[in-house]
Amino acid sequence: MTRGDHTTDLLRRCVVVGGAGAVGGLFAEHLLRSGAEVLVVDPGAGAAPAGEARFLRGDITDIGPDLREEIGRADLVLLAVPEQVALAAVKQVAAAMRPGALLADTLSVKGPIADEILAHAGDVEAAGLNPMFAPSLGFAGRPVAAVVVHDGPRTRALLRLVESWGGRAVRLGAHEHDRLAAATQALTHAAVLSFGLALARLGVGVAELAAVAPPPHATMLALLARIASGTPEVYWDVQWANPQAAAARQALAEGVRTLAGLLDGRADRGGGVRGGPGRAGATSSAPTLGFYRDTCAEMFGALRPYS
Repeated sequence: MTRGDHTTDLLRRCVVVGGAGAVGGLFAEHLLRSGAEVLVVDPGAGAAPAGEARFLRGDITDIGPDLREEIGRADLVLLAVPEQVALAAVKQVAAAMRPGALLADTLSVKGPIADEILAHAGDVEAAGLNPMFAPSLGFAGRPVAAVVVHDGPRTRALLRLVESWGGRAVRLGAHEHDRLAAATQALTHAAVLSFGLALARLGVGVAELAAVAPPPHATMLALLARIASGTPEVYWDVQWANPQAAAARQALAEGVRTLAGLLDGRADRGGGVRGGPGRAGATSSAPTLGFYRDTCAEMFGALRPYS
């Protein structure tokens, strides 16, 4: 992107609230690289991203005169903050924005924020983005879920920017987003964390497991280590804030009970898990199943045994 690019002209002045954090910092950095003027707003004294970003210490739920003026000049206000902060901020942030500017968020749950925007932010464009990856991995080749509440030229410009950074914008409705997030995030994290709890109940240590771990188990250990060393608040929000996460956890528990019933001879072998436990989850179309089978083989080939 160059500073003369039309997309950047539509998003010339950007306010990134929570830009000192990992997700906000990712967006602030890329907006800067695309030629935008970026103001990072954060209640802490953390450093702003490298480059030309300005920094303003402030509380987005209690907007002072300086922050109100900055918001009023902005083409884009991006809320990269926890859900409760974003929900509390929408009404007054929207009131401070000029009509036609873009209000965006990076929440992992979209239903409540979409309702709040519909109730209080009718004069501005609005879109929710959810990078479906850890910020440290970067945008390249990775999906970014996009829930557009009020469409317009700045919303489309932001999605074009995401794609220019290498991301893949996937448009979804708010309910559809939360349903898929419950399956792709809440269910996945719950399965990995439950695996860790099960290991603790079995009384086996990671060191002795790692010495003999076959590739599937080593992969699960790697996933467990990544989640355990991540930011607890992020994983808590995925499980707690999404109203559909409870159903995902229930489905996981029922899946384990069904498998146990099959192996104990208590369940109908013709139902529940078609074709037996070895076929569990094999419901994808053949091309998709083949892709993930081959991907798994590549992953296993890259795994190095712990020593």
